[in-house]
Amino acid sequence: MPDESRRPWYRGMRGVVAALLIVVFSTIAYGQATRWWRLRTQYLPLERQRAEQRQQLERPATSAAPAASVRPSAPAAPDYWTDFRGPKRDGEYRERPIATDWSAGLQPKWKQPIGLGYASFAVGGGRAYTIEQRRNKEVVAAYDVQTGRELWTNSWTAEFRESMGGDGPRATPTFHENRVYALGAEGELRCLDAATGSQIWRTNILQDAGADNIQWGMSAAPLIVDNTVVTQPGGKNGASIVAYDKLTGKRLWQSLNDGASYTSPMLVMLAGRRQILTVTAARAVGLVPEDGSLIWEFPWENHARINVAQPVLIDPNRVFLSASYDKGAALIEISAQSNVLSARELWANNQMKNRFQTSVLSGGYLYGLDEGILACLDANTGERKWKGGRYGYGQVLLASGHLIVMTEEGQLALVRATPDAFTEVARVDALTGRSWNVPAFADGLLLVRNASEMAAYDLTVKSER
Repeated sequence: MPDESRRPWYRGMRGVVAALLIVVFSTIAYGQATRWWRLRTQYLPLERQRAEQRQQLERPATSAAPAASVRPSAPAAPDYWTDFRGPKRDGEYRERPIATDWSAGLQPKWKQPIGLGYASFAVGGGRAYTIEQRRNKEVVAAYDVQTGRELWTNSWTAEFRESMGGDGPRATPTFHENRVYALGAEGELRCLDAATGSQIWRTNILQDAGADNIQWGMSAAPLIVDNTVVTQPGGKNGASIVAYDKLTGKRLWQSLNDGASYTSPMLVMLAGRRQILTVTAARAVGLVPEDGSLIWEFPWENHARINVAQPVLIDPNRVFLSASYDKGAALIEISAQSNVLSARELWANNQMKNRFQTSVLSGGYLYGLDEGILACLDANTGERKWKGGRYGYGQVLLASGHLIVMTEEGQLALVRATPDAFTEVARVDALTGRSWNVPAFADGLLLVRNASEMAAYDLTVKSER
């Protein structure tokens, strides 16, 4: 009988190597199959549709199809929804009342294919700007709000892939003073001319900060503060949060050593101080806008070090925080003593666990998706008023005393924003497929997208149409 103890070591490794090779080749084969499927079902139809649009724009006017009917429409209203989740980044639409009678259903003003990704829209100059994946490129695209027609694109070679969450860029562009600031999933930051899409300046915030990318890619929407554009690469050596000159791209300041998460920075007034409010992988912080120095901090970390939900301002001194991954929610108070700000917890519970979505505030009550189920909390006490309506990991906006819920399955639901009871008023099909992207508004039009489709729904009241 052979002595197994004397068998060469490499023979025992053959099975392990064979198993690893099977995994490697299976992964490659799956990746190739996925690319082929996307090419046939998404990219080629998208490219054909955009080519048809260009032909329509270039076609001479005829009596049957006048050229004016297919050319970009003029801006109808002043710029409003220029940032991620609206002008205050709080998810509330205040520009005008919206129609809340959906009994006749909703028909899209336009609908068309779009590239991969989870960004929302920023709107300015009658155009909606977003970022998407097309083949092996990240593409910033400008669309005419009224027709959905693509007006220009700016692209670069990049292909962020993540098997669990999905592929493509995440961060919503920001529109400011006729410029578009767009951030790709792998850190490419570009300032573009909003009229033409031409590049004004570029940098890569991960490379610049010496930072590694996080699991689901760069997701924080760039924030314009005075003469800076604020980003969150999560670099060590004091480069967790970095501000660049908005006109030239020159680095102006950097701050903190925190790991990055997925929350976007906000410009707020808290405890009488103008400041940048954001959440890193480990804490909520307030920063001085001029140099990024730390004003106050509050520990906010879960076992996965994943923070996605935006902070919600309850009043000039209090902030609501929420996170999934067994974390929950808390209300903190920011107060000043001898000109020094500090944060303390007022209440905490597990009654609102926002994963991809951020709660909205109306009349002292918070409305949000607690692990996919819509819930209402008293902001002052944390008491749950009701819970009902399974919408998955979708998104919630607030408008005209109602919640607009984009479900994970691509439906739009209208729910009354009242603490008395959960009341869903209407629900309509809007998009096909998994829908994690935050909706946006453009002068009464609700703009929605996911990783394959985009559409506009007219919610202006009849007297204004």
